[in-house]
Amino acid sequence: MRIPLSVLDLAPIAKGESVGSSIAASVALAQRAEQHGYRRVWYAEHHNMPSIASSATSVLISHVGAHTSTIRLGAGGVMLPNHSPLTIAEQFGTLSAMYPGRIDLGLGRAPGSDQATAHAMRRDPAASESFPQDVQELQAFLGEESLVPGVSAVPGRGTHVPLYILGSSMFGAHLAAALGLPYAFASHFAPQALEAAVAAYRREFTPSAQLEAPYVIAGVNVVAAETEEQAQANLQAARRTIAVTLFGRGEDLSDVEADLLLRRGAAQHVDQMFTYAAIGAGPEVSRYLERFRDHVGADELITAHQAPSTEARLRSITLTAEAMESVAA
Repeated sequence: MRIPLSVLDLAPIAKGESVGSSIAASVALAQRAEQHGYRRVWYAEHHNMPSIASSATSVLISHVGAHTSTIRLGAGGVMLPNHSPLTIAEQFGTLSAMYPGRIDLGLGRAPGSDQATAHAMRRDPAASESFPQDVQELQAFLGEESLVPGVSAVPGRGTHVPLYILGSSMFGAHLAAALGLPYAFASHFAPQALEAAVAAYRREFTPSAQLEAPYVIAGVNVVAAETEEQAQANLQAARRTIAVTLFGRGEDLSDVEADLLLRRGAAQHVDQMFTYAAIGAGPEVSRYLERFRDHVGADELITAHQAPSTEARLRSITLTAEAMESVAA
């Protein structure tokens, strides 16, 4: 049986590209994923990052939805402490009305930014502490009975947009299990607690109205290309991009300068992010994804395709899907 595959799209702004071209690339990526049978495409909320264009997550979902037909679209995720539950219920209730049966809402508790940016967003430093209660308030706004007397989400009420808890630590695993929600682990960039978190989630899971049995989505990097050599070249380009994004202080660095960042210590952090990565031509990628799924016990894999250009990312999506189809056959 084929492993359900999805895509995580950070809407990267490549060197020399505009935000507009990045958004157009996200449309093309979702269309390609839809064409090849991927289950969903998710977009992550990040702020003050010059190389990522997915900060206004619900707006991006709306745009992509207008250019696709069947694939599920959602947040992977909305950083709920940045927002009021009512606002997010209204946004995703609106999306659900526009694209019935196609909208997901993944929720995280990290700021998705640095401290200065969080301050600029008027974020309460203690907001993360109320994350469990905010998730429940949001879920109620999307259901039939609000937890806030006299306040309903319009649009939103009665849509029952499915919620997913995102995490990279034990906190999210315990919360998802307690609330009976699907759990998506960010092993594509924070792999350390993957096995322990998934085990705890499955062990502690309590059935809910949304979900009868535990459901695990695991993130995994994919660098699929026509040849192993091209895949390795794409991987090196991705390592440079991530190093500059995380450690480049917002500067537009050359490849030589990016390589210097890697040699001066960034490589340790970047390569840890690639702990779980399917790299190579189609057969190598499909074998890795099969092993990874079995290792984690995941019900679904969400793939983060790392490549230096839109065309290379599209090709990676295609090659991965074709390789997995051949395995399933």
